[in-house]
Amino acid sequence: LKVANLQTLLTAAKAAIADCKAKETAFDNSTDARKDSFATLKALGTRIVNALSVSGVADTVVEGARTINRKLQGQRANGSATTEPAPTEGTAPTSSSSSQQSYDNLVEHFNGLIELVSSHAEYNPNETELKVATLQTYLAELKTANTNVVNANTTWSNSRISRDNTLYADTTGLVDIALDVKAYVKSVYNATSPQYGQISGIEFKRAKA
Repeated sequence: LKVANLQTLLTAAKAAIADCKAKETAFDNSTDARKDSFATLKALGTRIVNALSVSGVADTVVEGARTINRKLQGQRANGSATTEPAPTEGTAPTSSSSSQQSYDNLVEHFNGLIELVSSHAEYNPNETELKVATLQTYLAELKTANTNVVNANTTWSNSRISRDNTLYADTTGLVDIALDVKAYVKSVYNATSPQYGQISGIEFKRAKA
């Protein structure tokens, strides 16, 4: 409870809070970047299928591409929308997600579509953005954007743990020590003293279990 130690703890708490906020901002930025990267994916998927359909490949190949694209669009075979939720911004994807519209699954659907068209020499569109090499570059961008969100979320989570430990750890956390300081001042002066009155209204709450 020495003043020097309290000042050190205060400095550490401020740093932990600032670090957590910075990590949250980085997570938000990576989430926004991912959203921007995926914004044109579904429209591109439909363009790929249309280009494939006029390339001269068998109808069964085109139907296979349409099946993949329906998953990419979040549609059932009859063209109706699925009940599966679209990717939620502000949350990191999990590889175990069952939603066909999770970011992980969108990447997999798009990868499957690229593999299908790249296996047929007939698919050779004039548009640069539809060429296999361009699609593979875009796929890499999507994977990177998705990974960046996962990594930023992990970093932010670790920072929150560190912050909470600094603020709320039993005995050594800022809140417990602050409450001890208030109790000490109260015991030295008394509950009605002006000294205790200076700090009695300062509220500190322990973290909920």
